[in-house]
Amino acid sequence: MARYTGPKTKIARKFGEAIFGDDKAFEKRNYPPGQHGANKRRGKKSEYAIQLMEKQKAKYTYGILEKQFRNMFKKATAAQGITGEVLLQLCESRLDNVVFRLGLSPSRSGARQLVSHRHITVNGEIVNIPSYQLKAGDVVAVREKSKSLDAIQNSLSNSNTVYEWMTWNNETKQGTYVSVPARVQIPENINEQFIVELYSK
Repeated sequence: MARYTGPKTKIARKFGEAIFGDDKAFEKRNYPPGQHGANKRRGKKSEYAIQLMEKQKAKYTYGILEKQFRNMFKKATAAQGITGEVLLQLCESRLDNVVFRLGLSPSRSGARQLVSHRHITVNGEIVNIPSYQLKAGDVVAVREKSKSLDAIQNSLSNSNTVYEWMTWNNETKQGTYVSVPARVQIPENINEQFIVELYSK
């Protein structure tokens, strides 16, 4: 399956929350898409349907395909710690996600593009793999030639969210992935336990 490039509001409505960020179209119609979307008398979802929905939400939120996501789950299972928590930590440690969290792009898809187009360096070396896994202490920076890009400048001027597990220097346009975030520090509304139960069947 190729990466989803369709209407983001439609996906947000499916999950009942703006998983891609601010969305005025979602605010107007925050019920599921389709002919009976606004009908409140929908049948109760099965346990499997709830678990599947949570996995799909996580995949769309972080922009990860099924095969990648399953591999990350296997990695999380083999690692020490609570599997669901480790899975989200792996998602947060992706380079495209960290570029997004640092405020270099207003969306993860935009951050993925910055990485793919070789605008980002890790520890001084250009890395163009969005799924690159960062380690604590890694320095993520904007490539010298790309520091004047309007897209990056505009995004940084509109970004005011600060995350405890990373630092950012606006003068040098570089940040440090200080540590792997604890679950309570990850702001995404995802019930990772449902994902673990789904893959464990």
